[in-house]
Amino acid sequence: MISGPAEAAPPLDEPAPLRLKRGEERRLAAGHPWVFSNEVDTDETPLTAFPLGGLATVQSDRGRFLGYAYVNPHALICARIMSRDVRFPIDESLLVHRLTAALALREQLGSAPYYRLAFGESDGLAGLVLDRYGDLIVGQIATAGMEALKSAAESAVRTVLSPAGLYWKNDSAARGLERLPQVAGPAFGTVPDEVEVREGAAIFHAPLAAGQKTGWFYDQTANRARMLRYLRPGARVLDVFSYVGGWAVIALKGGAGSATCIDASQDALDYARRNAADNGVEVECLRDDAFDALQALHESGARFDAVILDPPAFIKRKKDIPKGEAAYRKLNQLALKLVDRDGLLVSCSCSYHLEEQALLAAVQAAARHCSRFVQVLELGGQSPDHPVHPAIPETRYLKALYCRVARE
Repeated sequence: MISGPAEAAPPLDEPAPLRLKRGEERRLAAGHPWVFSNEVDTDETPLTAFPLGGLATVQSDRGRFLGYAYVNPHALICARIMSRDVRFPIDESLLVHRLTAALALREQLGSAPYYRLAFGESDGLAGLVLDRYGDLIVGQIATAGMEALKSAAESAVRTVLSPAGLYWKNDSAARGLERLPQVAGPAFGTVPDEVEVREGAAIFHAPLAAGQKTGWFYDQTANRARMLRYLRPGARVLDVFSYVGGWAVIALKGGAGSATCIDASQDALDYARRNAADNGVEVECLRDDAFDALQALHESGARFDAVILDPPAFIKRKKDIPKGEAAYRKLNQLALKLVDRDGLLVSCSCSYHLEEQALLAAVQAAARHCSRFVQVLELGGQSPDHPVHPAIPETRYLKALYCRVARE
């Protein structure tokens, strides 16, 4: 077991108290780290007294210590607890401790230094995501409190890993909810224009500054490996929303006979071709809107032994659920028409607001519409370097259905 920070001590200047209303500490006592603005006794401790990203000592209505948190007085989630031990305040030492523990988990999962190193609250690092690409770390900060700790986070990364470079890709639109600008750039060291990834026996390259997220989707690593057990030898594979060809290349390396990538980005498809060539295989590429491309393939009579759907989040907010569910149904309906007899459909969703049962319902509705019988062989989720915090359902967001498709 990893112990706490070796020389941690109570802060000389105790962070200002943030006192809760009576009874509002129950959820926190059960392990949830978020404090909502309507839970705060603002008469006793006004939120407006806290600077953006300032630190606080969260207390019950009777003054009992509940944890150290950082504060955003303008957000619904107004405070996020990062330490529940009065001896260990929020500082660089705590970040080093949490990163050391996170690194130990990833090294236990596998030896190659290609993984998500830190996954926000699931690693006790609220608002911080770090991906490792060998000697390069790419990070994203999502909250005002972690933004205030950015220098400490950079020092902690140096201490724990001493990488050649750290690049902040803080360009997510979600930062606007925390009153943070969208910015990207190197923090220190040498930062290349693209990232290199090793996944199993395959090697990939993806753009960094112009790429999606941090450049790669480590959350699908386990799902791509899981796919191989269901592929027929020589299978014809269709990789929809392919980005730089991760699913297609892994399939080809695993014995598929051919693979076609569909993406709306020409740059992504250029990388897909390059990644295929680097791995001694070849992919066909179709640049088009995924829905239009699937319809055109159906009209041309094309058939595939496996179709992989890995779309972006169609549902980003609760109000998008009806429209998003309709999009998932339509997408799966178009895909099912292309799956040959007893073939494979891998249907994914990274929309937290789409529950697994709703994705199952979307696939079943699509199957009924086009007279297919679907058997779900396996349910997949995010890779274990994206651990789930049991008190925070939002940390379990990725779903993957592995379906055998037959004609009725």
